Amino acid sequence: MSYIENLLDNKIDSMKKAENVYDTGKIIKVKDYIVEAKGLLNVGFFEQVNIGDKAIGYVIEILANSVIIAILKEYKKINVRDIVYGTNEEFKSYISNHYIGRIFDIFGEDKLVNKPFTDLAKIKIENPNIPFMDRTSVSRPLLTGISGIDLIFPVGKGQRQLIIGDKKTGKTQLTLDIIVNQKGKKVLCIYVAIGKTKKEVKEIYYELSKRGALEYTMILAAFNDEKPTVLSLTPYIALSIAEYYLSYKHDVLVVIDDLKRHADAYREISLISGKNPGRDAYPSDIFYTHSRMLEKGCQHKNGGSITIIPVVETKGGDITDYISTNIISITDGQIVLSSKNFNKGQKPAIDYGLSVSRLGGAVQEESMKILGAKVRRILLDYIEKREVYELANFDEMSPTLKSEMINGKRILDNLNQYKYSPKTKEEIIESFDFIKELK
Repeated sequence: MSYIENLLDNKIDSMKKAENVYDTGKIIKVKDYIVEAKGLLNVGFFEQVNIGDKAIGYVIEILANSVIIAILKEYKKINVRDIVYGTNEEFKSYISNHYIGRIFDIFGEDKLVNKPFTDLAKIKIENPNIPFMDRTSVSRPLLTGISGIDLIFPVGKGQRQLIIGDKKTGKTQLTLDIIVNQKGKKVLCIYVAIGKTKKEVKEIYYELSKRGALEYTMILAAFNDEKPTVLSLTPYIALSIAEYYLSYKHDVLVVIDDLKRHADAYREISLISGKNPGRDAYPSDIFYTHSRMLEKGCQHKNGGSITIIPVVETKGGDITDYISTNIISITDGQIVLSSKNFNKGQKPAIDYGLSVSRLGGAVQEESMKILGAKVRRILLDYIEKREVYELANFDEMSPTLKSEMINGKRILDNLNQYKYSPKTKEEIIESFDFIKELK
């Protein structure tokens, strides 16, 4: 039986059961992409509603005599007194077997050809959280191919590791390097672009394509000209897709680029819909908004995992702002990128003093664990002394200090890597062989 025949049969069945009778209401207020409607007496939270043939939205708030609706797609201008139809269904997104290797949006449209996929199936956006008893400890490494991360700040499968730094410090490039290094490792990658331009997303697509990474990578995009309501839902839909693959025992890597833009979109929606603003004008539930998203990351007892790498952009190197501190407290560690290091030519521009992985050696093999601990100790000691002796005369230093400065610089030089040049675990260990001889 064809898809159309199934659809017709389902519709006829619903008519027989009187399930085709829906609530209707009228628009009483329009504020850009947030509208207020009266008369939808039986509507539910997060229910999809249609405003005639003009727009699609979903309910975000139920008041005593009206409901607040967030508009996702607008085909024609919405006016007061327009009729709103309930659907008796929560708003759902789509999943397709052909997403891998493509750029798509939350409506199941292939953005490379601007046509919907032909094999779309609906997928719930809000799923119950994975129970604690179904989670196991994170112990398997997710190798990034980047010496500074794999050796000093390791990431495990099921971990949530933040990448944070100023604009133009290499945050997106770092995530692309990690995705490229998953080739042949049976990890499905989902890159989530939030608020990026179409040009930027296409560049990312072609860079991944050139390196064969699209064989296991899908790109879910909410462009900068989309409504904030679309930007707000996009990462949740990416994680619903990740949960779908997790149920089939897959290892999934989700990169969310970036959460600061997502927070700003959510703040805009909240202010227009009349929520009381809090610190920095963000609503009081902004922490919950991100925590319920990021807690999807886990190592499941079925053998699959969801690893989440959120990206946050800062200003002036300040990682103590409201959104940054929120996400730092939710995640299992952070890789801090420094514009000062970037301008000095250190790439990746990791700030080794501020970065941390809370899992550390738990996801490393013994050889990497021992070497990483020694490298980190010597490196941090060198960075501290370099700040003091940067302008000092090298010839006037004591032999011990000279040796420490030489070894520290050698470690830092070995941690530098060109983009798209991942190193294997064996190559990383070999490049730091000289460390074994140091005390």
